[in-house]
Amino acid sequence: MGKFAAACGLALTFSANAFAAPTNLVATGNTNPPIGHFEFCKNYPNECTSLGRDRGPMALSRKAWATMLEVNTRVNQSIRPDTDLNIYGVEELWSYPRSVGDCEDYVLLKRHMLMQKGFSPNDLLITVVLQPNGDGHAVLTVRTDYGDYILDNMRGDVRLWSETGYTFIKRQSSEHAARWTKLGPGSASNVGAVNN
Repeated sequence: MGKFAAACGLALTFSANAFAAPTNLVATGNTNPPIGHFEFCKNYPNECTSLGRDRGPMALSRKAWATMLEVNTRVNQSIRPDTDLNIYGVEELWSYPRSVGDCEDYVLLKRHMLMQKGFSPNDLLITVVLQPNGDGHAVLTVRTDYGDYILDNMRGDVRLWSETGYTFIKRQSSEHAARWTKLGPGSASNVGAVNN
C-alpha cells in the first residue's frame, strides 16, 4: 500500500466534515481543476471539451458492469505504480501511461478505455479524494443509476463511492471535461488547484 500511496501524493489542503452517503455523489458548486489536469488539458485539448447537457447517470447493465471490472483489472495489472518525480522528474504530470504511472495516469487510461467501449464521458469523471491517512489520491467515478462506482488503482474490486473509506473532495463536471465541481458539504474549494 505504501508504494501506491507514494505514487499518488496529491497536495491537498481543506477541512473535511462528515456527510451522509447518498447513492450518487452530489456536486455542490464549481471549483478549480487540479494543477495536473489543467496542464493535461493544455496538452490534450480534445480531452477537455464540452460534454453537453447532463442527462443523468447511465443505466448499469450486466455487460457494462463486466466491462468496468475488466478494464479496472487490466489497467491495475499492466501499469506499475510510481511517482511523477521518479518517472518524469517533476512533481505533477498527468499523462497516459505505457507501463508505469501514478494514480491520475491509471484514471486517464481507464477513462479512455471505457470511452472506447462505448461509455459516455459524462459518466466517467476523474475524482480527487483523501485516503484515511490524509494523502491525496485520484480515482475514476463511473456514474450509474445504481450509484457512483469507483475504479481505483489501489484495489482490485469496484465499489460504491460510499464503501471506499475515502473523503470525496471534487471531480470533473459531467457537462464539461475541463471544469470541476466540489462534492458534498465541507468540500474544499482549493485542493492542489489552479485559478483560471
